[in-house]
Amino acid sequence: MAFTSIDNPELYFQVKIYTGNGSTQTITYDNTDADLDADLIWLKSRSDAYSHQLFDTVRGATKLLNPEATDAEQTLSGVTAFATDTFDIGSDAGTNGNTKTYVAWCWKESVTAGMDIVKFTGNQTARTISHSLSAKPEWLWIKNREKVESYHMQHGALGATSTQESNTNGAFGGGSTIWNDTEPTTSVYSVGNNGNINETGSDIVVWLWAGKQGFSSFHKYIGNGDDDGKFIFTGFKPAFVLQKCSSHAGSWHIHDNKRSINGTDVYLYPDTNEAEVSTTRMDFLSNGFKLRSSHDVWNGSGRTNVYMAFAESPLVNSKGVPNNAK
Repeated sequence: MAFTSIDNPELYFQVKIYTGNGSTQTITYDNTDADLDADLIWLKSRSDAYSHQLFDTVRGATKLLNPEATDAEQTLSGVTAFATDTFDIGSDAGTNGNTKTYVAWCWKESVTAGMDIVKFTGNQTARTISHSLSAKPEWLWIKNREKVESYHMQHGALGATSTQESNTNGAFGGGSTIWNDTEPTTSVYSVGNNGNINETGSDIVVWLWAGKQGFSSFHKYIGNGDDDGKFIFTGFKPAFVLQKCSSHAGSWHIHDNKRSINGTDVYLYPDTNEAEVSTTRMDFLSNGFKLRSSHDVWNGSGRTNVYMAFAESPLVNSKGVPNNAK
């Protein structure tokens, strides 16, 4: 049985959908009993082709990065304040257009939940940098805040010799100058001498996650090319799944439990600004997710895919009580 030390995942991660008002407003999480103090908020318009928006407490409110683009950091009235159970947003159309619909994915920086945000100043020299996870990171996402350059992703299932730009749809490939071909440890991660992510004098940000049983999962699977697709065990009922075919070109996809109902799947593309798409691709189950399509970018025969997933509820909590079925 999959026991966990995190009985209530919403202490550390929640999905929130809301409608914009074109002015300013305070967004309240659905589960206020959890007292979530989010440190990373990723916003996207569901209804319109507005950019993805990333805000975090380490860089500061109103400091915007667009993960589907290469733009340098901007100051924007997106997330204007972080607070317990809420966050405030300004009038920017990408965050709060009148009558437009949005989704927010919200993480708390926490050793318990395996999430850390690190800033450093580049020196274009291969080196190690400390993190605070006390566990080996399994997903690293890095961006030069000052340059028009790509974001780079490292996935633990593929290792530090492989990288991919999250703002493009290519396959994962070699990147010795990005991660220095060196695996992260429980205390440090490595960067290479590539100016895109380690330019001398540039401010760099890295978001890091480590897997926690019953709360988060970072693994890979091999597609079977069948509409009766693969079942992927996570050890929890997912609230969020980000998936990418790593062996071939194809878009990234995000699914969550507030926009999708089994049988009607709704997803967004992290590598484009497109509005959400509705189709039948994935079901969330009590212990993982089930693919419902043979499409090459999800479940192509023999193709490798990577994912990151976060829980709505653990399969079995710390007291041995199972969650509900599908």
